[in-house]
Amino acid sequence: MKLDILVMAAHPDDAELSCSGTILAAIAEGKKVGIVDFTRGELGTRGTPEIRLQESADASQIMGIHARENLEIPDGFFQNEEANQIKLIQVIRRYQPEIVLANALEDRHPDHGKGAKLAIDACFLAGLRQIKTEDHLTQEPQKAWRPKHLFHYIQDRYLEPDFVMDISAHWETKEKAIRAFKSQFFDPNSSEPMSYISSPEFLKFIEARSREMGHKIGVTYGEGFQSQRTIGLNNFSTLL
Repeated sequence: MKLDILVMAAHPDDAELSCSGTILAAIAEGKKVGIVDFTRGELGTRGTPEIRLQESADASQIMGIHARENLEIPDGFFQNEEANQIKLIQVIRRYQPEIVLANALEDRHPDHGKGAKLAIDACFLAGLRQIKTEDHLTQEPQKAWRPKHLFHYIQDRYLEPDFVMDISAHWETKEKAIRAFKSQFFDPNSSEPMSYISSPEFLKFIEARSREMGHKIGVTYGEGFQSQRTIGLNNFSTLL
């Protein structure tokens, strides 16, 4: 299946927290969107990899995405190295996305910055035809493919966005997708230890961040993105 947009995420729930409104907006326009999670989030304070896999499936159903995979790279210790690059190159070539959305370039969790660098290198290398790969599902040789655009969603730390997507029409569904990760976020009946993201204040912060981004462009809710490359226009109609 060819995708229009492929979202890359170091952990299950990174995509939901940071860019699910944008995912929902794209799907509403008829775009095909998929997610590739790098790790199972096994170092998380709460939940288990198995629980988080089911929560990912639940969130995917809420958003209506077209594909989701987990590369099962070790959480916390993964590096931007050849083996992991090849895994991601195979995914890029399988889905041939025009746009990739990836982790923040710099953030509180070191996996986010590492995930961004892995995405940057894999997107470039996927376009080199001398790198030979096979689709691990069909064992067929893959053709080189390089996405046209790579943008980085903003996560925990505030980073000045290069552009903001209006997600006002999709805020309620974004909330539902986030709350599908029941093990991770506030639950007064949970007996698991508290974590940085399990307090009720964290979800209030997520809403406040979205309101802040929306305020920048004169709407209620927004999601911010950065680009390592200068964004070019052919004409002003793109902005109208």
